[in-house]
Amino acid sequence: MANKLIVTAAPHITSADSTQKIMQRVCIALVPTLIASVFIFGINSLILTAITVAACVLFEYGYCKLMGREVPVGDFSAVVTGMLLAFNLPATLPWWMAIVGAFIAIVIVKQLFGGLGYNFANPAIVGRIALAVGFAGRMADYPKPENGIDALASATPLAVVDQLGSSDYLTLLLGNHGGVLGETCAITLLLGGIYLIVTKVISPMIPVTYLATVAVLSLCFGLDPIVQLLSGGLMLGAFFMATDYVTSPTTDKGKLIFGICLGVITMLIRHFGTMNEGVSFAILLMNLVVPYIDVLTRQDRLGIAKAKKGGAAK
Repeated sequence: MANKLIVTAAPHITSADSTQKIMQRVCIALVPTLIASVFIFGINSLILTAITVAACVLFEYGYCKLMGREVPVGDFSAVVTGMLLAFNLPATLPWWMAIVGAFIAIVIVKQLFGGLGYNFANPAIVGRIALAVGFAGRMADYPKPENGIDALASATPLAVVDQLGSSDYLTLLLGNHGGVLGETCAITLLLGGIYLIVTKVISPMIPVTYLATVAVLSLCFGLDPIVQLLSGGLMLGAFFMATDYVTSPTTDKGKLIFGICLGVITMLIRHFGTMNEGVSFAILLMNLVVPYIDVLTRQDRLGIAKAKKGGAAK
């Protein structure tokens, strides 16, 4: 009779989902926004995305070959990084600048720290911030929509927030305004986020908490919460970047704290800072404190009593 007592190391509960399957679902969720960006800004959106994806894949392949590591290109994580990086760029950005961003994201942020699972922050976020600091003028050069429909000025809506009214809600939903590829069509980002939640790729805890905090603070600051929710990179950040497995908390309490802090930092930057957008910096700052959040909110081990103040646990 076969031995039914099998002793193995943790984890003892596994899932049929692999990294490849999860990343492929993220790519599927991003496709509607990519299609919308092509419709809004033209074929440059597709070309820029293809370039960042190809650059990320090639940089990962080349670095792993150079260092004698196993090449993980097949897990699609580099593809996701490339798509997210492109979604943080204006369609008019020179291609070589996008390649620089891909190098920073893959080689410096991801591979130099050990590869997938060891990066200290979301690679696409760091790539975007590095480009925004190094090429501020080109990163703020938002193109006008090319679909021939009346739209807002080429500036991102957060830059002209005082001019927006309820009549522009539909414009914000459809994305017919200036901005980067992933901060335009809010409705496709919502659809993609819902798909990720339904397929259980992400937990709704972080995006819902993040968006709710932004809405509440918008009211407290006397701002239109709908405009704040639908403009800027909030939807992209909430559903696709703040929920990154490696750089977000693993506990429910931690995710709640993470989402609230993201909303607070984002609104403080938007309302009191000199920059219109605060999502990227909020996510980067919170990525850095995720290890501490996990330690403070982790569940006590079974059978281990908490130590009492002034004495040892029994």
